[in-house]
Parts: sequence; structure tokens; C-alpha cells
Amino acid sequence: MAENNTNRRREFIKGLATVPVVGALAYGWYKKKHYDNMMKNAIREEVKLENTNPLLTRVVSDKKQLRLGIIGAGGRGSYLLKAAGFVHPETIDEWKAAAKENPADTRYKDFLEQDDLNIVFNGVCDIYDAHAERAQRACANINREGTGGNHALLPKRYRTYQELLAADDIDAVIIATPDHWHGTITIAAAKAGKHVYCEKPMTHTVAETYEVVDAVKENNIVFQLGHQNRQIEAYFKAKEAYEKGVLGKVNLIEVTTNRNSPNGAWVYKIDEGAGPQNIDWEQFLGPAPYHPFSLERFFRWRCWWDYSTGLSGDLFTHDYDAMNQILGLGIPHSAVASGGIYFYKDGRAVPDVLNQVFEYPDKDLALLYSATLESNMKRGRRIMGHDAYMEVGRDLKIFADRNSTKYKKKIKEHLIDPDIPIYSFTPGQKQVDAVTSPTQQYFASRGLLYTYRGGKRVDTSHLHVKDWIDCIRTGDLPACNINRGFEEAITAHMGTIAYRENRKVYWDAEKQLII
Repeated sequence: MAENNTNRRREFIKGLATVPVVGALAYGWYKKKHYDNMMKNAIREEVKLENTNPLLTRVVSDKKQLRLGIIGAGGRGSYLLKAAGFVHPETIDEWKAAAKENPADTRYKDFLEQDDLNIVFNGVCDIYDAHAERAQRACANINREGTGGNHALLPKRYRTYQELLAADDIDAVIIATPDHWHGTITIAAAKAGKHVYCEKPMTHTVAETYEVVDAVKENNIVFQLGHQNRQIEAYFKAKEAYEKGVLGKVNLIEVTTNRNSPNGAWVYKIDEGAGPQNIDWEQFLGPAPYHPFSLERFFRWRCWWDYSTGLSGDLFTHDYDAMNQILGLGIPHSAVASGGIYFYKDGRAVPDVLNQVFEYPDKDLALLYSATLESNMKRGRRIMGHDAYMEVGRDLKIFADRNSTKYKKKIKEHLIDPDIPIYSFTPGQKQVDAVTSPTQQYFASRGLLYTYRGGKRVDTSHLHVKDWIDCIRTGDLPACNINRGFEEAITAHMGTIAYRENRKVYWDAEKQLII
């Protein structure tokens, strides 16, 4: 066979010689193709990753329909309703119109292809009338149709979360309130026997973090923290590569946040017509310090420590949880932080530039977080090892280190080029992205809007909600369960305390305390 292949190559090359210009180009292409195949074969010997996703192997029970309630139905709450299969009819109309003008806009098609989770929303709780009424209409849209479609009766609207949690026709709740309510409502829901999907961060204070863990475990509910990055296909590949030693010894991780728009800096639009007449301000404040009614604080609450956890709790937690998923980091030994309000001089209290360093001496590595809300320069996430480094987001790239021990021979023999990825994974690379705003593009680039399963684009939040619903039915632990949530909360709080108190903080693993 080898002799026949050699003869065929000779005949092929002879034939090219009769066509001078084209032949030279074709011969160049032939040599490059041969070289590329040789390189690929050499690399395959080093990086062998499976095409499996452990979350796809779960056998889902088809038990009775689950009855849900949503607490907090604003921006993120409405997105989670969509992830669960419920969208306002007017939004469906907009998607249909957009698809007619641009066939590449597949938002409605993608939504229709989401799994039917066999759930119903029996309750909606929001302290702003406009949000509550819009959520009610979305929850009634059981057939995923536009304004002229066949809709169910509106679910009941509750004025307080306590009333919703007391309802007998609700099995589980989605919590998408401002940060300062997450822990309080999760604890109350667990004590009421309701399963909980809670948006990140898990808690607003350190003290309530322990109370949340106790409430969830003592009442045996299924808890899922809203880190949809747990469903990103590229992260499963990254975890496998790390565990198989493709990177060698890892000692530095760098994660970043770069945004440069008012919306990305939490300067959200203030609704016309909103005011004390349709917003329950007293209930919004809840455990927060008293402040006179303020539309700015209500709509842009992420800008104040009274209700927010700032960059550390809001955006760093996504990056931390991604790295915790891939490397199993756990809680760091120590944290330091610096930064300030350098651009948005609008009365906010939380910084718009933040730098944090988390040390893991038992793992011989450090995790760096750097954030700015005034620059769009792409930086991404990097995991750096002695033999290779990995860039991970919606896709994954692994590059050999020039001074690698593991790949030294192949680099010397020019079988591996450090400037070319030794492994590259881009799920759904032929798919056109239907994202528009800078904030959407930011989240899309990090895989936080969608991933791909079997070549099909799927909303990561849908997969994360589905994982939670499946676990309620099967009794399994969801991807971002209470144990992972505890690690996320403590790590984020360590970073926040380090910044606000301008000191180095430590985790006492034996006493389970931040000191």
C-alpha cells in the first residue's frame, strides 16, 4: 500500500508539472495539506478529548407536572421565564417579524426548539406592577405564540414573597430579585419546602451564607445557583484537558471583565410612568438601610452596596464558578483587592474598576481577576500551565508553551508550533450570532447566552433551568448545587471585604470562617 501511495504521488506531481502556474500553486497546496495532516496526527497523540457531556446522560423522569412561582420578574427574571419556556406574546411577534426581515435571526426558532419542561407557573411576585403584569402574560403563553395565539388564564399575582411561598399549588420557585433579597427569600423558600433556583450571587452577606446552606440541607430541597456557564460545552472539554494533564502544572489563572457602555455599567433605562404609585418601595428596601424613594436606585440598584454585591458578586462570580468547574478550586486561602470609581462619577458606591488576587498555596496557584467598565478591549479567560495555556469562553483554544517539557521534542521537530493551537474547539462555528447590544455580545463571547448541543444552538440558561427541574424529579444534585454555591459566595465575599476594608483577608478552613 505504501508503494502504491508513493507511485500515485509521483504521478500526481508529474501531472502538475505540465501546468506551470496552476501546478506550482497546487503543489504548494498539496505540501501544505500533507504537512497539516502530519501536524494534526502529532497533536492528536498529545490531546485526546472525548465528545461527551455528562449532563446529557441523565435519564429524566416523566412524572407529574411541576408547579412553579417566580419572585422578581424584571430583566433577569423575564429571561429565566424564557429559559423555562414562557415569553410575552409581544416578544414573540417581534421575533417573528425580525426572522422575516433576516433569516439569520433564529431567536424564535431556537425558542420553539427548547425542551418542554412540563411545568406551569401558578404564581408571580414582583413589587413593580409593570413587571408583574408582563410576567403574568408571559406565564400564560403556554403555547409559545404571539398576541393572536391561544393563551391560558393569567397566573395569580402575589404582592409579597411570603404569600407566594405559603401557596399550596407551588412546588418550586425561581428567585431573580436584587442581590440583597437572595439569601432571605431562599431561606424562607427552603423552610416552606419549595425547591429553589436562585440567581447569582447566592447571598448578600457572609452571615446569611451559612443560614442558606443550613436551610437547604435541613429541608432537603433541590437548590440550583444561577451560573448557566455550568452548561457550556467548551467547559467540559476544558475540564477534561486539565484533568488529563494537557496543560501540565497550572500555577496562574487570569479572568477578566471588560465592558464599555452605560448598560454594561448598570446604568439601566428608567421606565416612564414608574413611581411610588406602582412600586412598593418599602418592600424593595427590605433588609437594606432606609433611603427615600428613588427611581434611580430602584432601576440601577447594582450601583449601591445597599442592594448589590458589586463587580465581585455580580460579574466575578461567573468567572470564578467557571474556573471552579474546570479546576475544582474551592475556597481560596486569601484575597486582596484594589480599585475605585474612576469613570462613572454618577453617585454610585460600587467600583467600576476592580482588581483582585486569590491565593491557593495548597494548589501552588493564584487566581487573578481584573475588571473595567470603561474599556471593551478583549482579554478573556486564561489558564496557564507549565506545558500549555488555555483560552476558554464560548470556544476553547490550547497553545503549547515554548519552554514546555511535555511538548519539547515535538516543538524542536517542528511538529508543534507554539503560535498555533494544539487543540481548538468551536461549537456551532457555522452558526450566525443574533446578538446586538454590547452587553449581549459580551455575554455571548463567554458562552453565557448559548452553547451548542449536537450542532444545535441552545440557550445555556434553558439548559441550567432544565438541569434543576430534572433533578427535582430524579433526586440528583444539580450542576451548581448548594456546595458549589457556598464556595462561590465565600470567595466573592472575601474579595468584597478585601476591597471595602482595604486589607488582606483569609479563609480559616478548619473553623469555616473569613478572618
